[in-house]
Amino acid sequence: MANEKKFYLTKEGLERLKKEYKELKKFRLAKTKGEVPRLWHSEDLNPEYLSFQEDLNFLESRIQELEYVLKNAELIKNPLKNRQNIVDLGATVTLEEPDGHINEFMVVGTLEANPSEGKISSDSPVGKTLLGHRVGEEVIITSPIKVVYKIKKIRYNLS
Repeated sequence: MANEKKFYLTKEGLERLKKEYKELKKFRLAKTKGEVPRLWHSEDLNPEYLSFQEDLNFLESRIQELEYVLKNAELIKNPLKNRQNIVDLGATVTLEEPDGHINEFMVVGTLEANPSEGKISSDSPVGKTLLGHRVGEEVIITSPIKVVYKIKKIRYNLS
C-alpha cells in the first residue's frame, strides 16, 4: 500500500515499542497455554470465559497495532551537518519568551510526544510552527493564546 502512515520514532522510542511487542507476544503465549475457562453448555455464559476472551481480544488488538507501527516505523536521524541549524524531527529547541522565560522542547513523532518530559509532537501547534525555522528567528504560536518565541538554540543528540 502506497499511502501507509509513517511513524517517526527515535531509537529509544523504537526500542521501547519492540520490547513491548515482544513482551505482549510472550504474555499471549503464556495466557493461551494455560487453562482456558470453559464456555458453559447452558444458556448462560461463564463470566470467567467472557473476561478471558475480552483480555485476549485486547491483547490481540494491541499486538496488531504494534505490528503495524513497527512495519511502518521510520527512525529519526540527525540531519546532515549543513541542516543542523534548522528545526526538524529529533531537534531539541531552546526557546525564549519575551519575558525572558526559557523553554526547551524535543520535536518528536506523535507516538513519543510527552509534554511533561519536554517532548512535543511535530503535529502539535508548537511542533508544526517550529519545523523549518532557524536560530534567531521568531515564531508565533497561537494555541490557545498567542505567544512569540525566539529560537535560541537547536541541537541534535540522536544516536
